[in-house]
Amino acid sequence: MKNLLFFLLFSVSALGQSQDSIFIKKIYDETLLNGESYQNLRYLCKNVGPRLSGSLGAQKAVDYTKKLMESYGFDKVFLQDVMVPHWERGAKEEAYFLDNGKKYKVNIAALGGSVATSKAGLMAEIVEFQNFKELKEAGVEKVKGKIVFFNRPMDPTKINTFEAYGGAVDQRGGGASQAAQYGAVGVIVRSMNLREDEYPHTGSMRYSGGGMIPAAAISTKSANDLSKSLKNNPKLKFYFKQNCETLADAPSHNVIGEIVGSEKPDEIIVVGGHLDSWDLAEGAHDDGTGCMQSIEVLRILKALGYKPKRTIRAVMFMNEENGLKGGTTYADVAVQKKEKHVYAIESDSGGFTPRGFGVVGNDSQISKLTSFKALLSPYGLHEIGKGSGGADIGPLAKTGTVVIGFKPDSQRYFDYHHASNDTFETVNKRELDLGAGSMASLVYLLDNLN
Repeated sequence: MKNLLFFLLFSVSALGQSQDSIFIKKIYDETLLNGESYQNLRYLCKNVGPRLSGSLGAQKAVDYTKKLMESYGFDKVFLQDVMVPHWERGAKEEAYFLDNGKKYKVNIAALGGSVATSKAGLMAEIVEFQNFKELKEAGVEKVKGKIVFFNRPMDPTKINTFEAYGGAVDQRGGGASQAAQYGAVGVIVRSMNLREDEYPHTGSMRYSGGGMIPAAAISTKSANDLSKSLKNNPKLKFYFKQNCETLADAPSHNVIGEIVGSEKPDEIIVVGGHLDSWDLAEGAHDDGTGCMQSIEVLRILKALGYKPKRTIRAVMFMNEENGLKGGTTYADVAVQKKEKHVYAIESDSGGFTPRGFGVVGNDSQISKLTSFKALLSPYGLHEIGKGSGGADIGPLAKTGTVVIGFKPDSQRYFDYHHASNDTFETVNKRELDLGAGSMASLVYLLDNLN
């Protein structure tokens, strides 16, 4: 009797796995044969372009993605009001250093949220540090009246490049306020980039006491040249001029499309990316790919005639880059409306080859997702387990939502992150489609969990 019971349970389980395997194959076939995320990304990058929060580009992106989801016939497509920061770069930055009377031009980009220099620009001696500890040890005596140059590179020995990024990004975020405490008049920060090139990588920074001094990122090639020259001539002078300003907060929107659940419509599974991008480029990998993959998830399921049990939502979050207002507003509205979000998946790591998913949850929740490995590993998704979710879906975690981050291969992401070379041409169609198929497959499996 026990053997018969075991056989029946095993047979039911095997049948379920077989059905899941068949449907997942259909998902990948659909996106690899008929996928539309690549052509949609081309339009977003080439016809809309840069879309920093508060800009005309951001509004055009809202209009485009709303019309796109409506064209797919999703059950509901709507906008969610969000007030966002509005920072503008202004005219292109200028920078050079003087070494023994000779001028050497360098490539910089103002950091998001920075103040401008004077109209004439800023020139002063420059002093180099690797970290805040060195800055503190130097003190006012060696820093006052000078420009501080933070030149700690991302650690190239870290296989996970996001870990390397996390170990260096404090310079960008808090370097200006730290340096201002000791009388610095400006800050130059080595770009968050693992390779040596001439692209300065912008990104957000914040002021938290000590005075508001102008801050800019310098390309890794220019940083290396400057550091070498400083070793030979510690008294050389650095000049930079930037023209940025912060304006009043501006109205914008999250863009939301959904397929309503057939059995548990009140339970919501979110898949999303952030619609805004930095102003230097087209925002292809950061995060046009994530947005187009998220819309593609719903398109795939609809194209296959799949009727989800739970409501599946694609959310284009606004203002991840310099404020996270879209993510926090979405979570706040969910609480106000007493919506039940059971899972949220974010794609914000580029459109590269899929590797897996990182999960934020308790042991039982993580175990449920790791049980999918047998079904997903044939598609290259081997890294499924405890990890990070994503900035925009992070606020949902406080409501009990299991948050999941899509993990593509990370090795090339920081070549383009926040830089002018983050363009459509750097995205591979097959990799992008595989990512959409991976996310759609996970949504399907989550939808069928009890």
